[in-house]
Amino acid sequence: MNIKSKLMPVLKHKVIMPIVTIVALLFVVGFIALEVTKAEVEFTHNNETEVVVTRAETVDALLTELEIEVTEDDYLSHELDAPIEKDMALEYKKAQEVIVTDGETSESYMTTEDTVAEFLQEVNVAVGEHDALTPSKQTDIEAGLEIELDRAVEVTLTDGTNEAETLYTTVDTVEELLAAEDITLDELDRVEPSETKALTDQTTVAITRVEEVTDIVEEDVQYSTVRRNDGSISKGKEQVIESGSTGLVEKHYKVVIENGEEVSRELIEENVKKEAESRVVAVGTKVAQPTVSRGSSSAPAGGTTISMNATAYNWNCATCDGRGRTATGYNVKANPDGVVAVDPRVIPLGTRVYVEGYGYAVARDTGGAIKGNKIDLHMRSIAEAKRFGRRQIKVTILE
Repeated sequence: MNIKSKLMPVLKHKVIMPIVTIVALLFVVGFIALEVTKAEVEFTHNNETEVVVTRAETVDALLTELEIEVTEDDYLSHELDAPIEKDMALEYKKAQEVIVTDGETSESYMTTEDTVAEFLQEVNVAVGEHDALTPSKQTDIEAGLEIELDRAVEVTLTDGTNEAETLYTTVDTVEELLAAEDITLDELDRVEPSETKALTDQTTVAITRVEEVTDIVEEDVQYSTVRRNDGSISKGKEQVIESGSTGLVEKHYKVVIENGEEVSRELIEENVKKEAESRVVAVGTKVAQPTVSRGSSSAPAGGTTISMNATAYNWNCATCDGRGRTATGYNVKANPDGVVAVDPRVIPLGTRVYVEGYGYAVARDTGGAIKGNKIDLHMRSIAEAKRFGRRQIKVTILE
């Protein structure tokens, strides 16, 4: 055996051992190096926090590892090129789309805020005290959330005689305003502007309350005056034969009242309750003649004189009707002197006569018992008529 063959196993063993040792050492060093380069990052993603162990050197590299793509609207607490540090707290929030409708205008926004209130503050959208916001400010933001903002307008409302009231409303028309305020219009009521009119800021809405009523009024009807010539009355003198009386009429009016004030009145019906009676005035036409006193036995010259059986009466006797009217309509109650009742076949009605012991008179009346040459003389009272009794007298027919 030569020396070379003996030395080879020894030499192989001495060479292999250092190589193995070196490899093992490199592995350990590499493992230690890897462990040393690891970093723990507190990562908050959309409000959820976890600890991430990474060997990424930058924030961008870490997000790439996590398969997160950052847009310009997203929120990131650090710059993308910021180095990863031990115990780093990194926050990322993905932006959500929100659609805002403000009146007639709609606009889309991207936001990373948590609630509607925070979002409105972020985009500087103010909500008035009386505006209607849907959904509420406390609502959480989520993708595709639609926010509707209905702006209130100031309206002045006057209802009939009530005082004007200032209201803030988000309804669109006058009709919707009345419904919101629980106001009912009756058939005749009016509202201005019309119910279909759109409401704008500073609109004035006025309600006119209208009612129609029937007013029944009784009114006097004045009597007319009738003037008649009378030959028994001296010319230039007048004598009231009928005093006249007022009539009564019932009138029905349709009255329109607006806000408590009468605005129109229309006569729709008229009923006569009592007819008016004319006032009759006798106008004297007699030419003055010598006066013969009552009871005188001297008769005036001229004319036809006949002997007649005379009695006396008064309008207020027990058998009279109490109206004081003669057969010709003459009012002896108002004018008691110079009236006699005759038989028209002997002395026509309206004839002037001179009665012995009575004086001048006019035949203005008749009587059931006055037939032929009989005459009944009207006296001022029943007592005077009774005192006259019955007697034979001379009657001169003058005309």
